[in-house]
Amino acid sequence: MIIYRKGAHLRIQRAAVPQPPYWSATVIAPYGARRASPLSIDYSGLRASRVERNEVSVSDDVRDELERATTRNALQGPALIEASEYAEVVFRRGEAALKFCAGHGCPAILLTSTRGAVPREVSPVTTIAIAAWPLELDRLEGLFRDAAGSGARWGVVIPVIYPVTTAAGALTELAELAQREGASFFAGIPIELDSTARKELADSMAGNPDDESYEMLFHADLEPIQIATERHIGALAAEIGADDFLVPPEWEKRSNWNAAVLLTLVATRMLSMKLDVETAGKIARSARILAQLDKPIERIAAAASLSIIEGLDRVSVEALTEWLERGDSSFVEHINKQWRLRRDLSI
Repeated sequence: MIIYRKGAHLRIQRAAVPQPPYWSATVIAPYGARRASPLSIDYSGLRASRVERNEVSVSDDVRDELERATTRNALQGPALIEASEYAEVVFRRGEAALKFCAGHGCPAILLTSTRGAVPREVSPVTTIAIAAWPLELDRLEGLFRDAAGSGARWGVVIPVIYPVTTAAGALTELAELAQREGASFFAGIPIELDSTARKELADSMAGNPDDESYEMLFHADLEPIQIATERHIGALAAEIGADDFLVPPEWEKRSNWNAAVLLTLVATRMLSMKLDVETAGKIARSARILAQLDKPIERIAAAASLSIIEGLDRVSVEALTEWLERGDSSFVEHINKQWRLRRDLSI
């Protein structure tokens, strides 16, 4: 059971550097974190828990709270507005936060979910991310159509939860649906299961005690399955012509933040694949330097070379120089191709 309680509660978190999977500089959460039952996902914390009865706080006045919170520190974009689950259908606090961001020129990502709602009005610098949880294709189809009709960039993020969202057949159906409705990205996001979430999933499989999934939930390392599923989702994204990561708003701009996103994405994938870990670490450090650099890298590249930026490694300099010149990088695409690996067995 979920009980909603209005009150002055709006969570704002700021980040100095972009981090996967949302790449946001600011997270705005107008609802309490645990607001679904029986399995609740905290999308900002990337963690799932079992919830039987919970009281969910709802921000009473989003605009007022955001105005007070940004009096001294201006809102930095891109912002992630975490407005998943049914609370958004009823209260539309995520939509209110989105309007505030638009009014202050802040590009934003609105994260909704299967039982949530798509905003009725969006700005040109809005990205809509639909979390496919629960995996109910009929309802998702309606949300996809609403997102496509909004005119905003939109796509699908799949919370990787073993064994419910790791089956290859279900992922293929979801990818085909996303393709039909014109999703621009199709990406997996890692979700950690706490002990209560694992018990909930195990209880749901109690009718099939021979299922090895039951045993694996408690006695196996699920990280390899999670990574294999994320790579499989990446392969499906390529097949349907979509990007395989959540594309932030204004991705076309050659900004320092987007450069840091590009490098962090490739470094994260190299580390997950255990591919040249030393170079991946250098690239990750270069990303942090770029995110906190005051001078625009476009101006630096036009006047001299990115190699004059202290701390940037050679691989990052070459990749970013290509990216600035033509919008992509052969090194980054080489890593991304290795990342996209189909897994046709259901696990």
